[in-house]
Amino acid sequence: MSDNNYKKLGVAPRFHEVLSTGLYTGLVPFAPGTVAAFTGLLLWYALYIFLPPLWVTIVTAALIVVVTVVGAWTSDVMEKYWGPDPRAVVIDEYVGCWIPLLVAPCGRWTWLMALLGFALFRLIDIFKPLGCRKVEKVIPGGWGVMLDDVLAGTYALIIVLIVKWIFGL
Repeated sequence: MSDNNYKKLGVAPRFHEVLSTGLYTGLVPFAPGTVAAFTGLLLWYALYIFLPPLWVTIVTAALIVVVTVVGAWTSDVMEKYWGPDPRAVVIDEYVGCWIPLLVAPCGRWTWLMALLGFALFRLIDIFKPLGCRKVEKVIPGGWGVMLDDVLAGTYALIIVLIVKWIFGL
């Protein structure tokens, strides 16, 4: 995260503002990354309610790929207006949250596994262990913004899989 987290944001193209801020969830004054990730969790849960488990996984995987590409593009555009990795750009939080949700469906424990995936992603994203911080420094622009959250989400996915395996879910 850059040092421009609390500076006044400049005027940017509205289309990119809507996309990069995750439908404006990035503009909430307190914990915009957590709010955006939780919104992503709620969107995923709506899919879970209305689709069969296999389709939830397929749609989630497609969303991860599409939103990662779109997020890299729009984050790159927004860095020209708001500086490197601004706090309000939270499209990456959606993707990072959705990654551990790929393995969350497991019957009556789904909601618990989904909350675990969300919480693990946020913890890993905040503390940035095991190369997460390095990714955003080594890869510039929008791809760096997106890929550190992809890595954090992947670590969360692995932990959720281990928990499911330990408990036989």
